[in-house]
Amino acid sequence: MVEIRKTALYARWFDALRDRQARARIDVRVFRLAHGNPGQHRVLTDGVVEMKIDHGPGYRVYFTGRGAELVLLLIGGDKTTQQRDIETATRLAKEFSS
Repeated sequence: MVEIRKTALYARWFDALRDRQARARIDVRVFRLAHGNPGQHRVLTDGVVEMKIDHGPGYRVYFTGRGAELVLLLIGGDKTTQQRDIETATRLAKEFSS
């Protein structure tokens, strides 16, 4: 099983979600990710991966791997904030790789 860590940005985003079903679906996807199954995702730049959750406004979770044993959840969002979230995730991934 892969260790999952969260940035403060991710934790704030997740804690602010009011949709309990969305929170549960995201938790399930993160659990599956920890067990090696990211489900529907796409690899972006600089090691950032976008995991898509088909619920509500189209939730996204951005993460990066650190070796085979650690995944860092960078930020979350939805389709409306996608471009800004990708830019933030890319910046965070670069900071954590330094």
